[in-house]
Amino acid sequence: MQFSRFTALIGTNAYETLVSKTILIAGLGGVGSFVFEALLRSGIKSLIIVDHDTFDITNCNRQLGATLETVGQKKVHVASSHARVVHPEASIHALDLFIDDSTIQSLFEHKIDYIVDCVDSMQAKLLLIQYASIHHIPIVCSMGFANKLHPEKIKIAKLNQTSVCPLAKELRRRVKQAGIPLNPDVVYSEETPILSHTEGLKLASSSFTPSTAGLLMASVVVNHFIQGGTL
Repeated sequence: MQFSRFTALIGTNAYETLVSKTILIAGLGGVGSFVFEALLRSGIKSLIIVDHDTFDITNCNRQLGATLETVGQKKVHVASSHARVVHPEASIHALDLFIDDSTIQSLFEHKIDYIVDCVDSMQAKLLLIQYASIHHIPIVCSMGFANKLHPEKIKIAKLNQTSVCPLAKELRRRVKQAGIPLNPDVVYSEETPILSHTEGLKLASSSFTPSTAGLLMASVVVNHFIQGGTL
């Protein structure tokens, strides 16, 4: 059996519960691509992936699916093709769109059991958290991992428990301002951002920091369901 090693780890009942869930992954960048890979390799059969971006050559240092051959191709299309050779039984619903007020509803045409927010847009993050709050869907949100070199400083916490991370601070402010009662799970870093050494390039990145964050986010999703799946 393809996933026998993982089934041995969590048990057959937990595995069958987990793989029956539908997970929405918003954003397939340095963090989201690793979430997708980990959930796919955990046997999840229903994944909805959302990204409006194409691969750029600068993505090759940190994003799964980014190669010299895929530069210029849509991230959701490359991910879907990859899934077919890793987990052929998986159903991948690929949405090539940018999340805003006009598109948010289209993400939820099917029942979603968990939302994984890996987008860069603060507006899109807020929309996803708001939707999760209204519809009682568990969500985990990615904070900022550019300009970081220490994956050991990445943590899992509630949004109101974060420190140091500038993106988390701004998101807390916006969630409070919007009157959203949900205090979502987040994966964030307590590392002080490093200033870029290249003039005009504000966001520098490594291969190991966003990937670590993505794997931690996938673990949050998996453990949520094998531990009972309550909010």
